[in-house]
Amino acid sequence: MSDTQLPITVTILDKEYRIACGPDERDALLESAHLVDEKMREVRKTGRVIGTERIAVMVALNIAHEMLDLKYNKSNDAQSISRRIQSLQEKIELALNTSNQLEL
Repeated sequence: MSDTQLPITVTILDKEYRIACGPDERDALLESAHLVDEKMREVRKTGRVIGTERIAVMVALNIAHEMLDLKYNKSNDAQSISRRIQSLQEKIELALNTSNQLEL
């Protein structure tokens, strides 16, 4: 793959932005721009936030919150799985030890 940065035009809240990105990043950039555009339109539709800059800040904060929430939940899920595996290992060891004692 090439490291060549090519400009791509994305439209967010009816305004065009030219952004340079590598060919392997193009699809992710388009998807990200679509998400930001969608979220900004949702915020604008509520009518509670006025001005593109304020809408952008609200969307950025919402996306950051969602990302951190996912990160936190993922960390908790990993800890929960780790505890469950440890518990299962202990039960297996106990069962094996009990079985070995019965054979003696």
